[in-house]
Amino acid sequence: MIRAVIFDMYETLITHYHSDGALYFSPQMAADAGAALEKFQAIWRGKECERTVGKLSLEETLTLILEESHVFSEDLVKKMVDKRIATAEECFRNLHPEIVPMLNKLKEKKIRIGLISNCFSEEAQVIRRSVLAPYFDVMCLSYELGMRKPEPEIYQMCVGRLGLRPKECLYVGDGGSCELEAARQFDMMAVQATWYLAQRGDWPAKRKKEFAEAANPMDIIGIIE
Repeated sequence: MIRAVIFDMYETLITHYHSDGALYFSPQMAADAGAALEKFQAIWRGKECERTVGKLSLEETLTLILEESHVFSEDLVKKMVDKRIATAEECFRNLHPEIVPMLNKLKEKKIRIGLISNCFSEEAQVIRRSVLAPYFDVMCLSYELGMRKPEPEIYQMCVGRLGLRPKECLYVGDGGSCELEAARQFDMMAVQATWYLAQRGDWPAKRKKEFAEAANPMDIIGIIE
């Protein structure tokens, strides 16, 4: 019997690739900084693990990159941080129309709701104050915990904080970071969320046929029933 649903955040509950196409990733940041993209990306990507597990904040990472690129200024760092936060906040204003109804339905059914998200410092801030935050009984954010998917410890922590056994939990994610495989190995039922993937040009390349699929958020209700 499923007593909790544990969600991934990015490309599952929210998407970076919303309709207006406003992204602020390394190409856009490098352009704002007037820095060489190749050099910017080499450091940005090279520090991804440290940024994900709380060893480097966005401000610290940008300071490092801009100093290496000889374009550092406090004003520029602030401008870029503000734009990253604004872009992260925008994701929560472009939800799939079934996300909130699905979460409300889970609450009506007394199903506990968890979150396991790999995220950076600015994303953790935005998630904590987002419109979705009140729905979660437990939030396990990699930046805050110093661990990330697919490490089994982050799944164990979330299930433990929910006070349940893995078999009582359904994990829902788009499939990045080997999250579905790790959830299954931890004895949870795992379902691939494809509602945002289907909007992207690389679909169906990311379809994982070994997992059940939820094409729309409300499909989760049918799965737990």
